[in-house]
Amino acid sequence: MNTKDKKIRLIQTAKEIQPFTNETFEEYQLKIPEMVNSLNQLMLNRDDILELAGSSKNIEMMKDNHSNHAYFIASILKNFDAEVLVDTILWVFRAYRSRQFHPNYWAAQLNTWRKVIKEHLSTENTQKIVPLYNWMQINIPAFTELSDEKILKNKSKHKIN
Repeated sequence: MNTKDKKIRLIQTAKEIQPFTNETFEEYQLKIPEMVNSLNQLMLNRDDILELAGSSKNIEMMKDNHSNHAYFIASILKNFDAEVLVDTILWVFRAYRSRQFHPNYWAAQLNTWRKVIKEHLSTENTQKIVPLYNWMQINIPAFTELSDEKILKNKSKHKIN
């Protein structure tokens, strides 16, 4: 399957995610500061955090990513758009992979997000949001592959012969 087809497939599967209610968006948005704080604490306490983030220099970038992630997800909950979701995730993967973040970072982060969401949101809204996180988790290999292909293509374009 070529790059374009892989991306189309991601968009198609994202469209299968059930729409979110305004109540789900509102609760998630309201809890962003405390969820981001919890997520950062849990991630920073991991023994493998430097390996996942690529280096200690990337820790602040990682924390920024967690905050940006939460606000982006809130926007997706409010106005779901499968293409925006896929394009944004691919952009994030390229940006962070180029800074040496390990692909396992996203698995660790998304697992931790699910835990934090369960701790901070109502059971009803957790059940509505978790399928989105499951979809992101399941597609980490595709996002990694597509972002790495683009990084390699860009590097080869900029090589000096």
